[in-house]
Amino acid sequence: MVARGRYAKGVAKREEILQVALDVVAEVGYRKASNREIAARVGLTQPGLMHYFGSREELYMEVLRARDERDLGEFMDPDPSFAGFLSIIEHNVSVPGLVRLFVEFSAEATMVGHPAHEYFVERYAWARGVLTGVIDRAQKSGELGATLDPKIAVDIVLAAADGLQVQWLLDPEVDMVERLSRLWDGIRLASRRD
Repeated sequence: MVARGRYAKGVAKREEILQVALDVVAEVGYRKASNREIAARVGLTQPGLMHYFGSREELYMEVLRARDERDLGEFMDPDPSFAGFLSIIEHNVSVPGLVRLFVEFSAEATMVGHPAHEYFVERYAWARGVLTGVIDRAQKSGELGATLDPKIAVDIVLAAADGLQVQWLLDPEVDMVERLSRLWDGIRLASRRD
């Protein structure tokens, strides 16, 4: 069913806000991103901006969701692969503000009761599902051996990616793509052992 009238305009405005917020956070980081600047770029007042999002935390959780959807569509569709995953990591180098938002929110969300807690529980379940599919296809194609336990490999890859993001934020010389490529090579070799 097609959205009509005020509802359709509200949905479109919310999407516009998310796209602008993605750009602002990518440029300056979420701590420096102001509601005032985001509101001004979309032609709203600050209270008008908050009409679409219950809180600043909700806005930035939705920014992370929008980033994930965009990255999945751009780098992993229609056939997710580890190369696509690496393309997302490579893209992250160009959006340090979004990486910092992810790192900070994910750490804070480990506290039960934090507004982002459920979002990150769901996000990690989703990410595990995507990477499990990548490993399943790699095993079926023969790229990875059949003895590899996908759950263990997925957890190792996600832990490495998240940890490397922290290291890269502290030292931009850390090459996340190169290190994750080497990890994948190691997983590939280990998967062929009897």
